[in-house]
Amino acid sequence: MVRTDGSANGRAWWALDLGSYCPPGTSIPDLSNASPSGQRDAASRVEELLDDRWMTPRGAVVLGGFSQGAMVASEVAFHSRAPLSALIILSGTPVDERSWERHFNERRGLPVFLAHGRTDRTLPFEAADRFRQKLEAAGLQVTWVPFDGGHEIPASVVVALNEFLARLRRGSFAS
Repeated sequence: MVRTDGSANGRAWWALDLGSYCPPGTSIPDLSNASPSGQRDAASRVEELLDDRWMTPRGAVVLGGFSQGAMVASEVAFHSRAPLSALIILSGTPVDERSWERHFNERRGLPVFLAHGRTDRTLPFEAADRFRQKLEAAGLQVTWVPFDGGHEIPASVVVALNEFLARLRRGSFAS
């Protein structure tokens, strides 16, 4: 796989030239109006896995990811009917945001764990915060974990995610 910056020594779902999505005068990309090639293909592969008749246990799953994985998980959540019990978005960003918004009501009540670093230089904190606000307004149950850090998953996020998953397991989220 190829890193998002195009080098060949990392992992990514698809090649993504983040610099091409930077508004003039900035160095942080905005993918909210983008539809990057490769994202739909990656999401369809996840959907195939979720539809696989041999997948056990059958039924709702917790779907999530980090960075591009969070974008793919969100694409699946808002463009498919895959049964989900929760969505986890770690240092992701909205992509093709208007298209996703049209499907928010289909996921009303879905628990969402959303974490993002305030000093993320790869994907903008402001976009994640705006996305959080839209999800909350649409009736999704968002657990928002902003943290002092960059494009990473610090220990504080792991602790908060474990608490979120424990609440999910206990059925503590109202439907």
